[in-house]
Amino acid sequence: MSEWIDGNRITLLENGEAFFPRVFECIAQATCDVMVETFILFEDRVGLQLQAALVAAAQHGARVDVTVDGWGSPDLSQGFMHTLMDAGVQLHVFDPGPRPFGLRPYALRRLHRKIVVVDNRTAFVGGINYSADHLADFGPLAKQDYAIEIHGPLVAVIDRFTHAALARGLLHQRPHAWWFARRPARRVTTKPAWEGSAQARFVVRDNQHHPDDIERQYRDAIRAARTRVVIANAYFFPGYRLVRELRLAARRGVDVRLVLQGCPDMAIARSAATTLYQHLLKAGVRIFEYRKRPLHGKVALVDEDWATVGSSNLDPLSLALNLEANVFIRDRAFNQGLNAHLQDLMRAHCTEIDAASLAPVSALALIRSYLAFHVMRKFARWARGLPPHTPRLQPALAPAKDAP
Repeated sequence: MSEWIDGNRITLLENGEAFFPRVFECIAQATCDVMVETFILFEDRVGLQLQAALVAAAQHGARVDVTVDGWGSPDLSQGFMHTLMDAGVQLHVFDPGPRPFGLRPYALRRLHRKIVVVDNRTAFVGGINYSADHLADFGPLAKQDYAIEIHGPLVAVIDRFTHAALARGLLHQRPHAWWFARRPARRVTTKPAWEGSAQARFVVRDNQHHPDDIERQYRDAIRAARTRVVIANAYFFPGYRLVRELRLAARRGVDVRLVLQGCPDMAIARSAATTLYQHLLKAGVRIFEYRKRPLHGKVALVDEDWATVGSSNLDPLSLALNLEANVFIRDRAFNQGLNAHLQDLMRAHCTEIDAASLAPVSALALIRSYLAFHVMRKFARWARGLPPHTPRLQPALAPAKDAP
């Protein structure tokens, strides 16, 4: 978790229409170094555009490293990968651990971060994957999502993190010669200049040293809230402590609003969230379900100047298992812009849920809700008791076997 760093310019990018053109342009113009981490990379029109930008960067002489999650990006063709590698792109696949007897005991520990750093000058962090379902013309299942473009000193922090993560992931390939995991010296040595007025910090969640850093940032901000809390999150089923902070904030007069999925891409996501509705509504929390299309965003704001955008949902996978990354921002202008957008979203495309509109709770549903809530209250602690592991990166293509 970085310290708060001054002098950043941060721009909110809504959906693929805003995100893809910017990130592809920056990558294609790179001359020194490109780092990409993503959960999903599909071989569709968006994936092919990313491929073209990566190839262009490599042809300009940039060192290009791309890391995808092996579970989230399972179907890339040999031709797609060879095109990247033939151009000099280093393509890595995140595999959380060994597979005893062919099983994947670490399958839920996924690389869920979405990060791009270009030439130690520009960074992108958010929740948008490289797939066509982040574009509105995909149809009713197109996702509503967000990312940010960052310029300023925070870029150097994100740049160092991505290179260190890559080195650690490759270490297992040479376990008796750790120095080979070091990357060659890069040509980008200048520090990013001050670009704006935003304070920001880069916070990750992992299963070793930072198991609850992102959640703690949320809880601390909600605990300090005085006027408003607005959270828009796709998969909402946080642990007991975060739910408690939301209820306490609402009870002391803070305007607490949750924007959650009303048209879920996975039915279980809404089912889990609705088990908390009565509990939250009774404390004064207002709940809005986004009904235009599936909500995939992970953004929030508190009071007048605190905000966050990133990859972390507020559910057990993100808060206790996945590798995640968020940027936390202190900037009045960014907060106001995000708040105006979310208020418009609530007015135009959301339905507010009230206790009277909820179906009567049966005894079985009440028991289920009670059990689910208290199981999740301890989930993070239980998850840390799973077998230890070290994240590993594998080559995207297995080495060709020698001909007989």
